[in-house]
This record gives sequence, C-alpha cells and structure tokens, in this order.
Amino acid sequence: MASPQPDLVYKYRAFSNLSLEMLVEDTLFFADPSTFNDPLDAKPKLEADLTAPALEAVLETLMVKRVEAELSAAAKIIHYQGPKTLNHISRRSQLAFVNRLADIRYNATDPDNEMSDPLSYSLERHIETEVLRRYEKGIVSLAERPNCPLMWSHYGDQHRGFCVGYATGDVTSLHKVKYGGSPVLKASLVQAMLNGGDRAQTQVDAAVLLRKAKDWAYEREWRLIGQRGSHYSPLEMTEVVFGLRCPTAVQFTIVRALAGRSQVVAFFEILPRPGTFELIKSPLDVEDLCRGWPRRAADYDFDDVFDEVADE
Repeated sequence: MASPQPDLVYKYRAFSNLSLEMLVEDTLFFADPSTFNDPLDAKPKLEADLTAPALEAVLETLMVKRVEAELSAAAKIIHYQGPKTLNHISRRSQLAFVNRLADIRYNATDPDNEMSDPLSYSLERHIETEVLRRYEKGIVSLAERPNCPLMWSHYGDQHRGFCVGYATGDVTSLHKVKYGGSPVLKASLVQAMLNGGDRAQTQVDAAVLLRKAKDWAYEREWRLIGQRGSHYSPLEMTEVVFGLRCPTAVQFTIVRALAGRSQVVAFFEILPRPGTFELIKSPLDVEDLCRGWPRRAADYDFDDVFDEVADE
C-alpha cells in the first residue's frame, strides 16, 4: 500500500545567490544523482539470475532502444526523418549491439580470467550500465518536516539557512523514498519490465531512484523526478522557515524578495522547545522584522553613542 502524500514538503537550503534566485524565480534544481553525498544512492547492483542467452537478449533490447533513441534525436535536429533514415538508424542500433556482444564474448575467453562464469558477469555489468543510462533523470530531494535537527545541520547550513515549504497539490511526479532492504536489482525483473510488465516497471523505478540505506531514514525524503537542470517549480511555494542562526539581514532579504507574490508566502522561525532538544516552527513577526530594516548608519547619532562609552 502506497504511503499517503503529505500536504507539504520542505527543501532545506543554505543562503546564497543561487538559493535566492531559486526563491525569486520560483524554480527547483533537478540534480544528477551522481552528485549526491551518498555514493550508493541511485546505484543498484544487478544480479544475473538468468541464463547467458537470456542476459544477451536483455542487453540487446536495452542497447538497441537506447541507440535508436539517441540517433533519432540527432536525426530530428538535422531534419532527417524519412524511411531511409529510419532504416539506417535501425541497422546502426543493431550493429552497435552486435559489436558490443562480440567484445564481451571475446573478453570472456581470456585465460587469465579467474571468474567461474566470466560471460555472465560481463553481461551483468553491461546490463547494469544500460539500466542506469535509462534513468539519467534529475532529482529534487524534499523532506516531510521542517523541524528535523539533523536536516538543519546537514542541509540548512547549521541553522544559518532556511527551509522552503511547498504544497504538493495534485503533483504526480512526487515519490516517497524507501529505506533499508537490498540494493540488488535482479536481471529477471529488468526482463519483465522490457516485456511490458507495469508492476516490474514500478519495481525497477523504485530500485534505481527511490531506495536508500536505512541510516538515511531520518530524512523522510520525497523525490521529484524530472529532466536535469533548473526548471519552474511544479509545487506551490507556501512558506519559508528560518533556522535558529539565520541572520536577521537574510530573513529581511527573503521576506522582501517574496513580497507581492500572487500566492502569499507565510514566514516562520525555528525555536527550541523549552527544556527539550526538540525544535518547533513558530510564526515570524514580519512587521517587527521590517520595522527596523533596512538600516542606515547616518540615522544614528554616533556622538551620543561614543559619549555613553566614554562615560562608562
């Protein structure tokens, strides 16, 4: 049974020119998973639970589809889309697989190879690579809650940053991360996916993009999946939460930067719950914040200040 989608999800950020642009332009950055701080994230290991001929067939389907897609995209750019072009693409795609398979079979005969089944092992690694190439997607990592101490320390610049709350609405590209289990992806599951199995497709998707070690469970992560790079946010920004150490000038800058939006943004600050290590989200007094900002040095009577210091 799928977990119910939360009404709000949060993005922890350090304050920078890029994070300010993200707020003002209402964009999100869909990152390449290879840049994540966990090198095991989105890197499942394939298990060859099929015979060598079946593995070759899986590799053929994966390779031919990928090369056809790449060549078709290139042909579209130069406006070559006729029957001859399609036939050429089909031949080139099949030839790419034939040449790859020949290399795999040849290398498997190396007498110095100490593996019990070098052919299956090599096919396993090549299929694993092709599966990951199918998932060259971008990911936006989001959290269920704005008051997690570890999230503030790890992703909110040790409380000097802020946390943006987004309403999830009816967005369908938001998926819950599952923690624990095994990073192994069976070749038979990939085979079932290629044969059109919807359930297998969902399981492969999850194994590649939505599985992490149980140690990361504190994140309670949800992921937006899409094309890599910066794109307009499909989620509605509804609130900004400032960390315990977030400078007042940063708070003022963000409050002013988001003024006048058609969708009003609420502002909060993180405070410690008295007598505990817990954090609570408390409404920010925006009027009080803006009353004394921006400051101007000439507005102050420095002679009076220095006189007070001298008197002390």
